[in-house]
Amino acid sequence: MQRTDPEGRGPVRYGPPAPEPGLPVLPELAEATAAAAARPVGEPPGGGPELREAACGYWSRRGLRSRSDEVVAASGPQPLLFALIAAHRGDVMLPRPCPAWWTPQARLLGRPAYHVPTPAECGGVPDPYALLETVRRVRAEGGDPGLLLLSVADDPTATVAPPELVREACEAAVAEGLLIISDETWRDTLHRPHETVLVSPAEMCPGEVTVLSDLAGGLMPSSWPVAVARFPPTEQGAARRARTLDILTALGAVVAEPVAAAAALALDEPGPVVTRSEQAAGLYGAVTTAMHHAVLVSGAVARPPQAGRHLYADLGPLRAPLARLGVTDSMELEEYLSDRLGSPAPGGHRFGDELGELRVRLAAGPLLGADPEQRHASLTSPAPLELPHVSRALSILGTAFDELR
Repeated sequence: MQRTDPEGRGPVRYGPPAPEPGLPVLPELAEATAAAAARPVGEPPGGGPELREAACGYWSRRGLRSRSDEVVAASGPQPLLFALIAAHRGDVMLPRPCPAWWTPQARLLGRPAYHVPTPAECGGVPDPYALLETVRRVRAEGGDPGLLLLSVADDPTATVAPPELVREACEAAVAEGLLIISDETWRDTLHRPHETVLVSPAEMCPGEVTVLSDLAGGLMPSSWPVAVARFPPTEQGAARRARTLDILTALGAVVAEPVAAAAALALDEPGPVVTRSEQAAGLYGAVTTAMHHAVLVSGAVARPPQAGRHLYADLGPLRAPLARLGVTDSMELEEYLSDRLGSPAPGGHRFGDELGELRVRLAAGPLLGADPEQRHASLTSPAPLELPHVSRALSILGTAFDELR
């Protein structure tokens, strides 16, 4: 298979797209945006009082009591994470694999970033012993580990870390003097919320954890960029918040006023927002479970999806038939499956996995329909997998994987 030159493409500009919801915009959010479109005064850096108070209410309903002066908002998760890393000291520890947009922020700041293996049962949170070993090795080599990024509900693996693992990893990090940024973008997308226990690191280590959430995860359209962060209620947390505000101001990463109005409404979680969130999580749960079945039938492996809009598959068991097709690493696998499926299928190298590992992230969004009418039908159907367009898309996916056996 002919390989595209990665240097010519650019590793960040041509990285994987964010998992798209593929669903129509909620009418109530569209109305809130339209109503605020003519306001002459924009949001201040860090977000206005209404948006920050709504974020406090959102976190308080999840057991994280917050004050408005402990919260900031920004025009998307990338500038917010950039500012957070810049406001914290030291080298960055990341789970392997991790969201594709994390590592570029650290590299842009010139910070060394080290990937730590995750345990077999989940992604998003590093194995505690591997974390300790990595931190001590980096220090022995002259590095300065100071910050751990993790995600309890994870992209790309679509898993939810068990509370006992989260506690062990956080205790290991704190014992080594690391501060923690917990990306909780996907916490509201649990496929089976009554069967899945999700505990925030901020509940376990309240003085050391900053919480980050991209509202495009479960509340807002991805085309309306807004993200919020909650800082620890400590003197050090206040200092890091002030530094973060300085950086966001310098970047001009201000939330647009119409987007802020919709975000405040979404964070207040009125009935229509809650209903949409629950419908979407159920739909993605059904589709990703069907995708998981297709992957397993082919002989590949994947952790059962628990949250989000995607599936992370390991095609290592199919290495021999893939090699006959000219596919020997994750970059070639990305190109092969993206072409075969007609939608992006980013390889594991985008998420920090080794290039030689045959891993790929498969998105559920493209399977929901080709137009707004089909996607709305998928959202509202009591049996979405039986809809012709969803059934046909799953058949194409299944056939693509069957061909690899």
